[in-house]
Amino acid sequence: MKENNSGGSYGLSPVEAGGAIAVPELPYRPPSPRRYRPKIALIGCGGISEYHLRAYVAMGLDVVVLCDRDVARAEKRRAEFYPSARVCSDYREVLARDEVQVVDIALHPIDRIPVIEAALRAGRHVLSQKPFVLDLAEGERLAGLAESQGVRLAVNQNGRWAPHFSFLTAAIDAGLIGEVASIDCTLQWDHTWTTGTAYEDIPHLVLFDFGIHWFDIVVRMLRGRTARRVWASVVRTSTQRMKPPMLAQVAADFDGAQARLNFNGHVRAGQEDRTVVCGSRGTLRSFGPSLSEQTVVLHTDAGRGEVRLDGTWFSSGFQGAMGELLCAIEEGRPPSHNARDNLGSLALCFAAMASANSGAPQVPGKVVRI
Repeated sequence: MKENNSGGSYGLSPVEAGGAIAVPELPYRPPSPRRYRPKIALIGCGGISEYHLRAYVAMGLDVVVLCDRDVARAEKRRAEFYPSARVCSDYREVLARDEVQVVDIALHPIDRIPVIEAALRAGRHVLSQKPFVLDLAEGERLAGLAESQGVRLAVNQNGRWAPHFSFLTAAIDAGLIGEVASIDCTLQWDHTWTTGTAYEDIPHLVLFDFGIHWFDIVVRMLRGRTARRVWASVVRTSTQRMKPPMLAQVAADFDGAQARLNFNGHVRAGQEDRTVVCGSRGTLRSFGPSLSEQTVVLHTDAGRGEVRLDGTWFSSGFQGAMGELLCAIEEGRPPSHNARDNLGSLALCFAAMASANSGAPQVPGKVVRI
């Protein structure tokens, strides 16, 4: 290949001229309120509740009620994490307790809506499990209800505080790579743990229940830009025994940017999670064998800088979701993961599922329910 006058090869950019660079300290760790320590209730003590409660113990938070229709599950969580907490089977008992100020609702979407509404009408701040709602209009209604009641409604998009995603977002906000032009995420992981569970009955398990984290991250990284169209496809692997397709790909056009997501949830060995964000002045890369083991690298004209991060998704993520809600309450502002903003992530997700069903591109916001 011929050499050009600058010493590089035609068609290829010269390698970054600089060497190692120092990467600035950025606020990627989970936030925590200064003094606000409310009484918290958890409604829904299924499998994921272990990680909610483990995070709250680490933060020194005060969970005073555990509620589940299956009382034995609530009692199990009490014994594991909060021995002095009260246990009940009816969420209305939780809302009747005046000392409870914040309610973490970890139920499935259909069961969650009436509980969220009742909690908001009772004047409680709410952290809703994700995906938030199955209907965008319902989400708008609940967001409006929270605002009219003067309380905060946040969505547990805990992936925002996974250390690598949180650092990438902070670096974008700090202008380290300029204006974002593209986001590429590829994941090869083993999601077969859902076999035989209720999750296996979700037709678009990868795009909806799992992929919602990546739709949310993309919308967050491209904050202020409108999603114009999205195309998606899903395929069952030739060897899978699970019901929902384990292969999915998504391409989304935003104002002046694109995002591409590729998922394979049926990888038993050699798993990897990789994210590449390219901007006008640099590139961010995050890669590793799992969502909790990531190396982050910043590339600029000055050189390359590697970042060592503290925490894991399942520790930092759940601490961040509750911590940001409590900080927002303490500071009298909307939380960054508030319900109204989360509707943009859901709109992208709904459109991707509709595209996978139809085979045609869809406009986010036009598909209002699933």
